[in-house]
Amino acid sequence: MNEQDIYYTIALTRMTGFNFQTALLLYQQLGGGQAVYEHRNDIRDVLPDCSPRLAEALKDWSLPLARAAQEMAFIEKHHIQVLCYGDSRYPVRLTECADAPIVLFYMGTADFNRQHVINIVGTRRCTTYGQDIIRRLLSDLRQSVPDVLVVSGLAYGIDICAHRQALDNGFDTVGVLAHGLDELYPPRHRDTAKQMLTKGGLLTEYMSESHIDKQNFVRRNRIVAGMCDATILVESASKGGGLITCSIAQDYGRAVFAFPGPVGAAYSEGCNNLIRDNGAQLITGAADLVNAMGWQNVARLQQAKSEGIERSLFPALTDDERLVVQALDTDGDQQLNILAVKTNIPIGSLTALLFQLEMKGVIQPLAGGTYHLLK
Repeated sequence: MNEQDIYYTIALTRMTGFNFQTALLLYQQLGGGQAVYEHRNDIRDVLPDCSPRLAEALKDWSLPLARAAQEMAFIEKHHIQVLCYGDSRYPVRLTECADAPIVLFYMGTADFNRQHVINIVGTRRCTTYGQDIIRRLLSDLRQSVPDVLVVSGLAYGIDICAHRQALDNGFDTVGVLAHGLDELYPPRHRDTAKQMLTKGGLLTEYMSESHIDKQNFVRRNRIVAGMCDATILVESASKGGGLITCSIAQDYGRAVFAFPGPVGAAYSEGCNNLIRDNGAQLITGAADLVNAMGWQNVARLQQAKSEGIERSLFPALTDDERLVVQALDTDGDQQLNILAVKTNIPIGSLTALLFQLEMKGVIQPLAGGTYHLLK
């Protein structure tokens, strides 16, 4: 995406405030921020369902464009990556969410669209019990499914423990912030955040000079939930931000897991209640997560590699299956329609082949209808 469209897309976020669905609808239906600007005076001609109030509000872009210009200067000065909705680097899982942000600001090195992405959330007052759970979970997960991106909110308690344990175990980890990239809250996590810039990064939908208010933290939870395959609640009181993230993840159709805790323990009450009410699946460790998510093939392949077992021990492939494998090996992850063109296999037949390859532990389906070759 060119700078001009980024400029207008940033301005569009100021036009619609925190009405995420409206911003996304305008962006999708007109094809970008610049297109919305170009139709500012005839918006109802191209979008008949646009309300008179919104149509009127979209006419004057002077202040939003001035603010966008200021932000563009900040972005250039600090080498910030701008990920607009639909960009190849934008978290593809978020595009499945009706209130996805149309712009994200990012500093770091992570691939948001890798095969496995989880978030770990919970109380800001985690106990030794919660810390031990995270340490064991990520240590064991590293042995079975090493290519996992760990997401959290860089807050006190469970969040920062998840980030630090992820770093200690060699995982990339991303902190989703409730403010712009011109500051860091809480400040005492700055050293960890600096480490994350080369092993994950910092992501936000907020521009610089944004006010840090309570509602921002609730809004950012939808990004934490939406960009991940699974939400894992470690410890939570009967109310808290982690439970909000779990609720959002449920609404998005994502997997939700919770670790149980001692009956009567204040910071296990939220987890236990969620499990009791069928809001989360009970897990006790990495093996439960791997089995529930269907990641056993990855775990078996990792075990085979560690034991020096060659790929030739996998089941023999048909000629058409080899075509699919060769296409994925040559060009990387691909969507179904692209694979059909490259292999010259009809989509109906290709779907069955892909299923067989998944059963053989050769490929893995990703979010957004993309397929990944397990090497």
